[in-house]
Amino acid sequence: MIYVLAALLPPVGLLLNGQPFSAIFNLILLVFCIVFGLVFHVLLLVPSAHALIAVHMKREDRKHREVVEAIRQHGPPPGYPR
Repeated sequence: MIYVLAALLPPVGLLLNGQPFSAIFNLILLVFCIVFGLVFHVLLLVPSAHALIAVHMKREDRKHREVVEAIRQHGPPPGYPR
């Protein structure tokens, strides 16, 4: 659901994902791309692409931190070379 929101309303999707600085940057990027997107239509996709990539990277970072924390608490998985 957050990916759909990030694609359709990029700054709102970033805010709800807990990325306020990315949302502000995306809002500035959105204004810039709307102005210049009238000539270069591909620029209209840039804010959505930025939001989708930022949301994906944040979620992957959260997953990575969870795995690292689990390894710290419970040790490495069986068969893991030391």
